Amino acid sequence: MKLKRLPEDFQVEELTQFPCGSGPFALYRLKKRSIGTPEAIEAVLRRWKLARRQISYGGMKDRHAVTEQFVTIERGPRRNLTQASFTLLYQGQAASSFGPKDIAGNRFRIVIRDLSEEQGRDAVQALAQAARDGLPNYFDDQRFGSLGESGQFMARAWCESNYERALWLALADPNADDRSPEREQKRLLRAHWGDWPACKAALLRSHRRSIITYLADHPADFRGAIGRLRADLRSLYLAAFQSFLWNRLLAAFLRQECRPQQLFDVPLRIGSVPFFRPLDDAQRESLRTRLLPLPSARMRLEEGPTKQLVEQVLGELGLQQRQLRVKYPRDSFFSKGNRAAIFPVTALDHRDEADDLYARRRKLMLRFDLPRGSYATILVKRLTS
Repeated sequence: MKLKRLPEDFQVEELTQFPCGSGPFALYRLKKRSIGTPEAIEAVLRRWKLARRQISYGGMKDRHAVTEQFVTIERGPRRNLTQASFTLLYQGQAASSFGPKDIAGNRFRIVIRDLSEEQGRDAVQALAQAARDGLPNYFDDQRFGSLGESGQFMARAWCESNYERALWLALADPNADDRSPEREQKRLLRAHWGDWPACKAALLRSHRRSIITYLADHPADFRGAIGRLRADLRSLYLAAFQSFLWNRLLAAFLRQECRPQQLFDVPLRIGSVPFFRPLDDAQRESLRTRLLPLPSARMRLEEGPTKQLVEQVLGELGLQQRQLRVKYPRDSFFSKGNRAAIFPVTALDHRDEADDLYARRRKLMLRFDLPRGSYATILVKRLTS
């Protein structure tokens, strides 16, 4: 099975009802190919010499794909911007900035390649079940891109006030997705960790080096150094750890709600999780509307099965709910709210035909809509497991 063999094999279009009319925010449609959202945003900031606080968007879109999403810039230029890997198209003015809440959903066009005849038939059968029952709303591997080779979440060390370890994980932990220059900068930092003047001399000018410069002047103030991490990166680290905890909560919930023979394990980057085979009518109705809380110290749970399940899941990791907060800086916190246990697959259409890239193999072409925050790759994993 091959996914994203070509960037055009994975296309995502953001759906929104965001009002466009007048106001201080310039609204743009960002069309990109083979570049991540953060990299495209950084390029816009540099080209137009903008402050980071001026720009906002709803969410990350895949790097190895062709994607469209919306961006607002406070007092932004009323013109387009074209670069090698993306185009920013001016749409008009808006009264407020664009954020996650403004995404109604995402429309996908995906090609799964290099399938055998049997794999193609199985995938089509699984597609029918996914359309009928929905799918477990796990956060998929893209959510955990910040998790390095140590396998340790920066945010857990941060919650435990182990600021030096948290900083090391944020700045020096190697990652399989690192490009060569980034990997080398991290290697230098690990080699000289603690010798801040040497680190500063070895590193190129960057956000990482500015934090090391602070440590060269304040050698033991790891707490202060954490506060100098970019706010968007701090949010990313917190989101990754909270998503890991929520995935474990959903996995435990499904093991409670489904019969053992209905479940089968599917590997994710953070470990295998259970998916379900066809649900009965009662299960389908129960799961369709079920919400599970995003774990944090701020969640308020009444006594009952959900609270017991949360305590069980956290206890297995040696955690308590009150620990799921960071003491510093005060502008950083876990999200509060609930997430649907199951997501629907709507506007579904598919075509199974001969693969034009792999001889004597099949390809499955899919078109469908998903709610905000749900992952198309979860559907792909269901179809190919």
